[in-house]
Amino acid sequence: MTLKKRIIPCLDIKDGQTVKGVNFVDIRNAGDPIELSKRYVEEGADELVFLDITATVDGRKTFASLVRDIAHEINIPFTVGGGISSIEDVKILLEAGADKVSINSAAVRNPSLVKEISDEFGSQFVVVAIDAGLVDDVWKVFVKGGREATELDVYDWAKEVEALGAGEILLTSMQNDGTKAGFALELTDKLSADLSIPVIASGGAGTSEHFKEVFEKTGATGALAASVFHFGEIPIPELKNYLKDQNISVR
Repeated sequence: MTLKKRIIPCLDIKDGQTVKGVNFVDIRNAGDPIELSKRYVEEGADELVFLDITATVDGRKTFASLVRDIAHEINIPFTVGGGISSIEDVKILLEAGADKVSINSAAVRNPSLVKEISDEFGSQFVVVAIDAGLVDDVWKVFVKGGREATELDVYDWAKEVEALGAGEILLTSMQNDGTKAGFALELTDKLSADLSIPVIASGGAGTSEHFKEVFEKTGATGALAASVFHFGEIPIPELKNYLKDQNISVR
């Protein structure tokens, strides 16, 4: 049985507002997160991802109150990330209404955190976000909102966190992010083939065809985008109808 493909808008949050950048920089405002969240539910988004993009860099926790306000307005699976570094942080966000948590920098710093969260709450609660950037033609893991390269190879790291209990990978190609030139197909395809857990492709969506491509040419079970949804460039109902017309099974 093939999983139906998921269309997932992403709210990148900075100072309580939704923002969007290109290649993780040149940040601009994209609107009120609560209003956007409500709109996405109405439009038929399958899930929603909320990433507090400067929490780790600023050394603070994700806005639990904003998470609570959004969770109150939506009825679709809700993944929250940014500044999570302990089981206690996870508890606070799940109590605030998150369905899953996404960890990136904290997992790299302390891989056992993946296992701890998985053991405590179940693997379905743990999304490991991987920000992938090319360093000398090798895909490396980046942390701190894409500001810092690590020595970790993306493929090796993904296998490691899967073994530790991650239930899903959110894979963002920093090279493609915000460019609207399409997803990183080769990277996404190899990673999804290497793993037995779902992979969400992120970074580079610019047209409906890009979603078709990532679902046809890779094993990604979800595709995430931000600005093309926030600014109405690709309305989600139209995208889903288009994918259905292309014989791609969407929810």
